Amino acid sequence: MAATLGSILIVDDEKGQRDILTVILQKEGYDVADVPGVREALEQLDRREFDLILTDLKMQGQSGLDLLEAVQAADPQQCVIIMTAHGTVDSAVEAMKKGAFDYLEKPLERDNLILTLRRAFERIGLVRENRVLLKRVEQIQTIPNILGEHPKMREVFRIVSKIAATSSTVLIVGESGTGKELVARAIHDGSQRRDKPFMAINCAAIPDSLMESELFGHEKGSFTGANVREIGIFEAANGGTVFLDEIGEMNVAMQAKLLRAIQEREIRRVGGKVNVPLDVRILSATNKELEQEIRRGNFREDLFYRLNVIRINLPALRERGNDVKNLADFFVKKYSQSSGIAVEGISKPALKLLMNYAWPGNVRQLESVIERSVLMAESNYIEPEDLPAEVTLTSALSGGIPFDLPPEGIAFEELEKGIIVLAMERADWVIGKAAPLLGMSYKTLQYRLDKFGIKRPEKRVKL
Repeated sequence: MAATLGSILIVDDEKGQRDILTVILQKEGYDVADVPGVREALEQLDRREFDLILTDLKMQGQSGLDLLEAVQAADPQQCVIIMTAHGTVDSAVEAMKKGAFDYLEKPLERDNLILTLRRAFERIGLVRENRVLLKRVEQIQTIPNILGEHPKMREVFRIVSKIAATSSTVLIVGESGTGKELVARAIHDGSQRRDKPFMAINCAAIPDSLMESELFGHEKGSFTGANVREIGIFEAANGGTVFLDEIGEMNVAMQAKLLRAIQEREIRRVGGKVNVPLDVRILSATNKELEQEIRRGNFREDLFYRLNVIRINLPALRERGNDVKNLADFFVKKYSQSSGIAVEGISKPALKLLMNYAWPGNVRQLESVIERSVLMAESNYIEPEDLPAEVTLTSALSGGIPFDLPPEGIAFEELEKGIIVLAMERADWVIGKAAPLLGMSYKTLQYRLDKFGIKRPEKRVKL
């Protein structure tokens, strides 16, 4: 059966008029039903939906205006066209003010009728597309723990809603704690693979010697301790999604093997001789600037272009303005309920400290701070003294000192040195990230590091 242009319900108490319209519209390719009055029309609408209602204005019993009001109450976007005699045009104009799409004067002219219906169905198509898009955005925005009103987060929601249903590889870039895995899960849940596995692995947490086995699996006897065959996460996720977190930590040799797996759509288990075909979508994330890593020789350029088909930049929490307050309120409610401690909110002084803090650990750190503060709160509101020292001390440097100087005084240089070390540790010893936490320029912080002789502690080598 050929597809129709759309469905139309004709409502007119003149049978001859209904018969003529039915013949014309069916010949044009529309799916048509007809009824003699408002009561019968409402009965039909209870049984099925129609894209468009074409109704006479003046009928025995209830009028076309009565029908318009009834269908608009049920669905304000239902498309209705009024047919009217020459003497009742004013009533038809009134119907348009109440939500009718247009009106047609009787006797109807065939060409004008067809043209009006085409315009109506163009509008119906736009309304339908808009409903689908709004539903997609609504679904994305209601994903647990992905909250945000800031334009940068709105842009993240927009991109996720557009690309989730595709099969493209996606690179999610953002600082630690910004919610990269939550975004990856949102993409998977919005795709056609949602019923298949979502497998995540943190590349920074797996030793180089075990990475290939973790990803691709191994055969029995392939190395010491390989007593049985094991499949890797690529095989475990077949048909679904693989999320490679902190992809920038993967060594170059393993990057070459990953590139081959992506290009050939197959893997070979460690110690195996058979290639295993796979169908997985690759999502990856990093808190590094991979372009810089490429220049340093730490990341393969060809793999970068394979992973960076779609790029999502997650903003740091300090760039999201009032989202700090909204997230803090959300976490207060969450941990107040889970702990059974009646905390109603955050006091203005405490909120000011939260808003002024740079949040190097981003949303993850904010959640941890609020959870602790709920447990420490002495009243129904979180006060400055309930916040951890990392928040209050940083605020002190920016002008709001939340504690009194002790009578014996303080060793200011030692305090300054301690704060700088704290900021550097928070920023993983990256000067460019630590400087904003202290309200300094890069050069100023570099000068102070040299002045105090502060250097990154050497990592201990296990013997």
